Amino acid sequence: MAIAKAERLMNLALCLLGTRRPLSKRELRESIEAYLEAGSDDSFNRMFERDKDDLRELGLVIETVESLDGEVGYLARRDSNRLPPITLDAEEAAALGLAAKVWQQARLAGAASGALQKLRAAGLPEDVDPYEAHGALEPRIPVHEAAFEPLMLACRDRRPVAFDYRKASAARPEPRHVEPWALECWRGHWYLAGWDRDRGAERVFRLSRITGRVRTRSGRYSAPVPDVVTVRETVASWAGEIADRTARIRLRSGSGYPLRAKATSARELGDGWDELEIPYGHGLDAWLVEFGPDVVVLEPAELRADVVDRLRAVAKG
Repeated sequence: MAIAKAERLMNLALCLLGTRRPLSKRELRESIEAYLEAGSDDSFNRMFERDKDDLRELGLVIETVESLDGEVGYLARRDSNRLPPITLDAEEAAALGLAAKVWQQARLAGAASGALQKLRAAGLPEDVDPYEAHGALEPRIPVHEAAFEPLMLACRDRRPVAFDYRKASAARPEPRHVEPWALECWRGHWYLAGWDRDRGAERVFRLSRITGRVRTRSGRYSAPVPDVVTVRETVASWAGEIADRTARIRLRSGSGYPLRAKATSARELGDGWDELEIPYGHGLDAWLVEFGPDVVVLEPAELRADVVDRLRAVAKG
């Protein structure tokens, strides 16, 4: 119903903007298919009046003109509905240029470049080069995963998806059915936060572990979508950035500098090993596995077991 109404409003706006003379209700009804399908004149009149009010609330200036014979017509003059000129100073143009560069490794690069070209045509000063304003900085968000674009569109359109996902502790991927909420880039990796229908709970998925094609599904969401702040907190928690405990590990001397940077205490054990205390939150086991034989978990026992399980899964292939 929402899509049908949006299409009807768009058709009415195009009719009113495209005409050179006022159009009567009769002419508008004959030009727009949704109005032709109205069951009666009263139904059409109510629908038209609501649509006209909605367009005016959206900012469209609609004039009502009465002809010499008393017939009322409607039109939206283009000069009354033209957007003001776009004016950007050097700093604003530079910010847009940096935004375009951020996405130059993704398929969004074409859209970003096209947007800047349109701004140039709309009056962006010729002496301002948004791509070179901060040449010493090259901010980029790497997007190598094929799942990024279909998931981004699914988040935007609120469409459920299905994909195969391989957990770090599993040898084979498993099918997942997800209501996607948002994509977040965390510590150089992209994550999808959403509602896992099979498990009936919110989950976060690392895009690099999605295998095969992301498939969209019909139907509406079954769970409410939280606000942006909640989603980001969820991603941070599942990515291991929120810690409520500490873990004690042995770390080979001269290795694991990211772990050393997070350590709350460290001491030398001798024989080429050090002992560290580090914050312990969800996702720490997956991070420790990346350091292979250079890390040994001393406590807690559940973290040690999780790391061992992940290492066994990796060994099995």
